[in-house]
Amino acid sequence: MSGARRPRAVTRAPRTGRPRRAAPFGLRTRLVLAFLLVAAVSAGTTAALTYREARNAVLAGAQDTAVTSFREQAETLAPELPVAPDMLRESLFVIAAKAKPHPWIVFAEYGSLRVSSGTSPTSSVVTPELRRITLSSPHGGFQRVVSGGIPYLTIGMPVVTRTSAGGSSVPTGLLLFAVMRMTDEQNDVDALLTAARNGALPALAIALVPALFAARSVLRPVRALNTAARSMGTGRLDTRIEVRGSDELADLANTFNESAGLLEHSVDALQQAEARARRFASDVSHELRTPLAGMLAVTEVLDEDADGLDPDTARAVRLISAETGKLAVLVEDLMEISRFDARAAELNTDEVDAAETVRKTLGHRHWEDRVRTELRDGIRIRLDPRRFDLVVANLVGNALRHGGGSVTVRLDRGRDADGADVLITEVTDEGPGIRPEVLPHIFDRFYKADAARGRSAGSGLGLAITQENVRLHGGTVRAANGPRGGAVFTVELPLRSGPGPEEAPV
Repeated sequence: MSGARRPRAVTRAPRTGRPRRAAPFGLRTRLVLAFLLVAAVSAGTTAALTYREARNAVLAGAQDTAVTSFREQAETLAPELPVAPDMLRESLFVIAAKAKPHPWIVFAEYGSLRVSSGTSPTSSVVTPELRRITLSSPHGGFQRVVSGGIPYLTIGMPVVTRTSAGGSSVPTGLLLFAVMRMTDEQNDVDALLTAARNGALPALAIALVPALFAARSVLRPVRALNTAARSMGTGRLDTRIEVRGSDELADLANTFNESAGLLEHSVDALQQAEARARRFASDVSHELRTPLAGMLAVTEVLDEDADGLDPDTARAVRLISAETGKLAVLVEDLMEISRFDARAAELNTDEVDAAETVRKTLGHRHWEDRVRTELRDGIRIRLDPRRFDLVVANLVGNALRHGGGSVTVRLDRGRDADGADVLITEVTDEGPGIRPEVLPHIFDRFYKADAARGRSAGSGLGLAITQENVRLHGGTVRAANGPRGGAVFTVELPLRSGPGPEEAPV
């Protein structure tokens, strides 16, 4: 059994039912997106830091050169700077001529006096904040501003004189401002930004390749596990997963293989036990048929002579005859169940009139006066008349024994959940109905729901045999409670009319 089978690794699971559509954001997509997100954050952070440092270096170099040069010029010419407008303008031109690293426009302010070495840009580029810094600090200050979309570096420097006594600085009230365009530096910064952006995009494209490889390496064992699980779901319990590596996924594969092995062993043991039980029931039923036949013949003779016996003996004879009949019915039911279990049951189909078949079933058992009928005539269906007779007889007999009030058999044409044409046979009674906890087990073998209805004389196999016969026809049977009380059993059989081949054994 299980020891004779060799486990096999499954690489592809058989497709059953409807094909599954891949989720738009499956694990593979999420892994790739997570990898790309990390790469994007890393590339963006690196590019931002590189851009910031390079920008600061470019701007700081030009800024330091300009501030140092302007301070030197202001300190050198400070003692000679006049306050007359014409002479002051000439001094400003001298300072502007020595500008580094780019040309300056120099402004001078002395109270209400305003003098400039050029006309563009105007003194409006110098902010009030820079004026306050220049007035309050002997070393002046600088700012980077943008005016009209053009970046400027503005430098403010107070003109001071030094006293001969202590050498301390004394402000003269004259303020000098230098304004330098930083267009070249801004172009360099923009070029750095473009280079950082253009470098980050190819980096993301390149990161996509290892992301796909990483996702594939992670998902390969997951796909193998999914394939193996689906394969086991179809009954291939010898399925195993090939174990690669020694990581957590390899541990998962080992655990799956161990669990699959234990499951296979358990299922084999259960199948063997079930096979032995079925074979035992079949053998016992077969062996009982011969002595039961003799016992039935004897009880028939005793029944005929029971009236001539004394009352106690006659009562014992009738009891033995009734119990022998029940035992014979039980043995026949067990034989029928054994054929279903061995898949030896077969259909001998014929095209019949459904309503006429139901009438014959009720007539043979003399139930015409006890059962109401609502049968739709003219429905032709291909089925096994003997098995359909058993289905109707079992359901009606069950309703007569356990139900209350009148029993009704309805027959009509309808459609199932898939829209196919079916023959609907419905058996209802007016009894207390079926308890909710009993409904899920009503078709189980040897299950009796008679605790609420009194002692049952049945074997508990009638409804199970009914279900098997209905399944053999490709139909369904279900039990429910009616809206007004009472049990309702509904059988749906596919309508197959016209000539056709005999059904193969199932």
